Amino acid sequence: MALRVGYFPHNNSLFVLRHRGILETRLPDVEWVDLRTLPQSERVDPKTGLPSLHSDWLFTEGGYDFIGTGFTPPITGLANGRDLVYVGISGPRVENGRLVTKADSGIRTAADLQGKRVGIAHGSWQTTLLLFALEKAGLTWSDVEPIDTDVRDGGDALLAGDLDAWVGAYPGLTAVEAATELHTLVDTESVFSHPSLWFTRRDIAEQHRPELEAIIASLQESDAWITANPRAAAQYFVDDVTARGGRADLDAWEAALRGRPFGVNAVTEEFLDEQQRAADLLAANGLLSRTIRVRDAVLSWIGEAVEATKSGATV
Repeated sequence: MALRVGYFPHNNSLFVLRHRGILETRLPDVEWVDLRTLPQSERVDPKTGLPSLHSDWLFTEGGYDFIGTGFTPPITGLANGRDLVYVGISGPRVENGRLVTKADSGIRTAADLQGKRVGIAHGSWQTTLLLFALEKAGLTWSDVEPIDTDVRDGGDALLAGDLDAWVGAYPGLTAVEAATELHTLVDTESVFSHPSLWFTRRDIAEQHRPELEAIIASLQESDAWITANPRAAAQYFVDDVTARGGRADLDAWEAALRGRPFGVNAVTEEFLDEQQRAADLLAANGLLSRTIRVRDAVLSWIGEAVEATKSGATV
């Protein structure tokens, strides 16, 4: 069976791995699936408003068997009854982004967001950050007006006054910082660890262990290369944006990659506690169709396999 690996620029590790050819040395028949080419028409769950694409395509013909995302998508998938399992997590990405407003907005704390328009990439880690920030301020999801927007449009909308606050991420946040003075309402570190994470279907984990171990080992090797060669890695992202008719700054991408942790780690109890807390909050705020138990998505041997690959990572 040829395993299908999903990739897109927002998961930096898989995006670089796709371009490096490392996985092909271990799995010559691997199939790569660009998430941006998959149909988007049914990406939003009509009951909760949360995108379900990342987890749903694990279980859809023409989709993929392995994927890496931010914090929220596997929670959404589990709530939708998808039998997925965690593979690994990155280190904390607390410098990757934060909840900001313009310095002259008059909004000084998260408690001031009541009734305000807050831009997020809904269904991503940004949903979780906003939810955690609201809870800490004594607010709920219904107390604000969440606006679904991607990284670049969110910054433009904040500058134009169409948003009152925005969960920004680098490198998109760099241009906004250069254009206006920002005030940080909530940094990431104060609310959660915000790792990247990778997951797969249970049947893949149980029936294709050697292939899954090959993907993990390849990610470790590729991530070690990114750490040692951040500017060369950044060029892949710039070239992709340019090929699509856009403009990207190599220095900004290099800085963004230098500020992110690379390498795959086994899931920890602390991470699972964060996932469970997020799942409970999402459900309590009507953003999940049911409550879930995230530890049902853990297979102990996968963590052992992840740890075994760490010493084998090469540059």
